[in-house]
Amino acid sequence: MLRIDAMRAIFPQLEQCVVVTIMGATAAELQSVGHRPNFFYLQHAMGLASSLGLGIALARPELKVVVFDGDGSILMNLGGLTTLARYRPTNLVHVVFDNESLLSVGGFPTATATGSDIAAMAAAAGVPRTATVRDLNAFAAAFEEALGAEQLTTLVAKVEAVGPKAFVTDLPLLENRFQFARCLKRL
Repeated sequence: MLRIDAMRAIFPQLEQCVVVTIMGATAAELQSVGHRPNFFYLQHAMGLASSLGLGIALARPELKVVVFDGDGSILMNLGGLTTLARYRPTNLVHVVFDNESLLSVGGFPTATATGSDIAAMAAAAGVPRTATVRDLNAFAAAFEEALGAEQLTTLVAKVEAVGPKAFVTDLPLLENRFQFARCLKRL
């Protein structure tokens, strides 16, 4: 499964959510599918998308928050899983695109390439709903279930280690910041 195809499959559902992405390929691909003011592309902060998403979910419990993370990023901040589990926001869906590599910074293999299981780590940390999916139909169904579950979910989507030609977004960082803040105020 390609990450961009997974994002395309659920794109219509993201209109009603606050979306935070990690840097690099994930941010660039989501923006290429279509930018919305409720999307925040967290740049230059590898490992912290789940932390930002958690803060928004706790501050705005009436909003559905979706975090798009990567295996390299979550492995840099495994403590984020225990913090998610501690607070258990029922309005947060944490999607981890696992391509078993640090694609955005050179393609080096991550620990998942040799057997580490992010969904199992999340479950062991106390995240109440976890799953790993390997194909597009399973991903779309699991994402839909997670949105309706009203329970913190970490959904690991195994994807191919391919991405865009460039790992940057067209939207200037400051404009994204201000646009996103204005959007949150209106919601």
